[in-house]
Amino acid sequence: MTSMRIVKFILSIWIMVIGVSLPGQLLAAESSLLPSIAKGKGDKCVLPTEYMRRNHMDLLDHQRDETVLDGVRTKQFSLKGCVSCHAVKGGDGKAVTVKDPKHFCASCHNYAAVRVDCFDCHASRPGEKDQFGGLKSKPAGHDVAALKSYLHSGSQTSLRGRDK
Repeated sequence: MTSMRIVKFILSIWIMVIGVSLPGQLLAAESSLLPSIAKGKGDKCVLPTEYMRRNHMDLLDHQRDETVLDGVRTKQFSLKGCVSCHAVKGGDGKAVTVKDPKHFCASCHNYAAVRVDCFDCHASRPGEKDQFGGLKSKPAGHDVAALKSYLHSGSQTSLRGRDK
């Protein structure tokens, strides 16, 4: 064999080895880059999992609008229900807050670079004591009628009919 044939032979062996091992390494790397989604406590979610992954924000927005604008409170799509069922425990055995990357909401939202603003006001873990109907602090003015009027006035981004 000439030296050029030896080089080609070694190169072809090397390419085959890389070709066989690389896809497995890429799949392993890809799966480690995906978010780690904790399973809820119940047998199933309020709707099929795939539907909830794609549409939970619309359901929560609708629930918020019904509650804030019309005073209708139901438990099916309540944020409190989601937080209770999907709580992830930390090293201390307590549920982690949304600031922890293991938090159920944070794990996907961080991956997708989407800000979770629900917890600017609401508790991000079950059992947090609050005095204001799920809110962490007293709403400014604490006047529900004035808030309802403001939201219906259109002087800001309306809850209903906003661009999606």
